[in-house]
Amino acid sequence: MASVGRVDLDGNAIKGMTICMIGAGGFIGSHLCEKLMAETPHKVLAVDVYSDKIKHLLEPAEASVPWADRIQFHRINIKNDSRLEGLIKMADLVINLAAICTPADYNTRPLDTIYSNFIDALPVVKYCSENNKRLIHFSTCEVYGKTIGSFLPKDSPLRQDPAYFVLKEDASPCIFGSIEKQRWSYACAKQLIERLIYAEGAENDLEFTIVRPFNWIGPRMDFIPGIDGPSEGVPRVLACFSNNLLRREPLKLVDGGESQRTFIYIKDAIEAVLLMIENPARANGHIFNVGNPNNEVTVRQLAEMMNEVYSKVSGEPSLEVPTIDVSSKEFYGEGYDDSDKRIPDMTIINRQLGWNPKTSLWDLLESTLTYQHRTYAAAVKQAISKPLASN
Repeated sequence: MASVGRVDLDGNAIKGMTICMIGAGGFIGSHLCEKLMAETPHKVLAVDVYSDKIKHLLEPAEASVPWADRIQFHRINIKNDSRLEGLIKMADLVINLAAICTPADYNTRPLDTIYSNFIDALPVVKYCSENNKRLIHFSTCEVYGKTIGSFLPKDSPLRQDPAYFVLKEDASPCIFGSIEKQRWSYACAKQLIERLIYAEGAENDLEFTIVRPFNWIGPRMDFIPGIDGPSEGVPRVLACFSNNLLRREPLKLVDGGESQRTFIYIKDAIEAVLLMIENPARANGHIFNVGNPNNEVTVRQLAEMMNEVYSKVSGEPSLEVPTIDVSSKEFYGEGYDDSDKRIPDMTIINRQLGWNPKTSLWDLLESTLTYQHRTYAAAVKQAISKPLASN
């Protein structure tokens, strides 16, 4: 139930607001909607083309839920719907989560990727600026591109210096690969919309906050191919590995799985977003890294840990052949490129909002894989058995 007498970080009473959330039906949006409905008095105008992940909020089993009449779903494609500006005008705050953000699409659908993450976001920024609406825009850690450290020789002792890999919102350069490496289409589009938002703030007084997520993980992330997504689809790493585990197949390591990443539990990250929502005086005008530098592993280590955790939560033995290596060209297609290591600096968000992540990598994987097993195991077994049954 939404608490009474809630105050912000400076002791001021938090007033209820109307939030227009674009992309509310996705992974992050669904968790943020749950948080807002359960713990705050705020209203949400949920904008998306799909509502499956928030159906339980829109059609609750009981009429007495604490969020009764506080969330409305609007099925809108922001590419070409004139209703969007009207919803933004009705809101106190706009949160833009809409994006194409699956690495496999960056090579195979570069035009869609650029249009979705830059062109389609332009009206949102424009409407917020013209109507004096505060904007929280979700960007990505991909805007940093390659780290300075990735250009060092493999045997350089400087590779041990975190200064070459730790990414700072106000200091780190944004370095992308060459133009033919279309993997950077997403990062470049996201960086350009960030620059536009920043310029709107500088020239037209747009109140904004930019969020740079570093690998947020949890239940409802992505899709399981052939079950709740296309059979030929390639989701992000957690869903790819989960799909392999559910099907009892080796986990595919792209280029040996040597890239290093940090992972953060979605519920920790949503706590940070709620602080941004309710503390505009501390959040406006800032770009925030939101990640967990303590949960750093190589993709190979992630695969090994997921195999171990899944065995625990499912009761099934570990895979005899847990991983196989594949090339990035084979897995993602021509034009793929990557950054070998990304670590978020947390100085600014800790200073402004007093926020730090809490959940260990093991615990977040256990929570996520428990959900994946309960939700998908039976469906995957049924899908696997269909060809056998038809023979």
